[in-house]
Amino acid sequence: MFRDIGQLVILAVQTLRAMPHTFRQLRKVLDQLFEIGNASLLMTCILSVFIGGVLALQTGPVMVEQGLTSVVGAVVGLSVCKELAPVMIAVLIAGRIGSAMAAEIGSMAVYQEIDALRTMNINPVHYLVLPRVLAVCIALPCLVVFADLIGWVGGALVSLSNPKIGIPWQAYFNDLNRVVDTWAVLNGLIKSFLFAIIIGLVGCHQGLATIGGPRGIGRSVTKSVVNSIVMILITDYFITRILLILDI
Repeated sequence: MFRDIGQLVILAVQTLRAMPHTFRQLRKVLDQLFEIGNASLLMTCILSVFIGGVLALQTGPVMVEQGLTSVVGAVVGLSVCKELAPVMIAVLIAGRIGSAMAAEIGSMAVYQEIDALRTMNINPVHYLVLPRVLAVCIALPCLVVFADLIGWVGGALVSLSNPKIGIPWQAYFNDLNRVVDTWAVLNGLIKSFLFAIIIGLVGCHQGLATIGGPRGIGRSVTKSVVNSIVMILITDYFITRILLILDI
């Protein structure tokens, strides 16, 4: 575990040092942006609308029974943008994109393509890691903003259509607008950016560390997804504590 953590920190420093070479890899960054952002949009939409809907379905009737009908929009709005959207979309991207990164780079490592890059004096961090990390750091916050909007709409649809809640559309969004401000959305974006760094670095690190043929590739993919999700949840807790202390 400590060896993996050390290698991950070294890879993070190498990627940071490679930032001046971003424009040389711009084409690869754009290709990865399409794969991570556009290709994940439909799944993000489906996941988000049901996150907002389930949250309204669970909390709405309880709030109405307690005479707190006016806070349903606020509860759904804050929960989605501060916590549920960043975490759930990060888990989705970790499973879809992080595993793909580990599998692709792991295949190159197993079949000695990365050694061939070094032989041609091409730095694997510049060529493979940097475009993927940059792309996921750009795409994930954008997906989270989209997930916020779709999640709010999902909560509004359930609140309007469920007879146990029955909150009008306008009242729901008026309450949401009263409580959810720029800082609440920024809270989720800060988390999503940190989650994106974790997903990109863990996926690439597991790919580069792959050994042992096809079975090794399978192990790297599994470790990439599991490690990313665990680190996302741990990071979420500590970032939430820090943001609460800073009152953001």
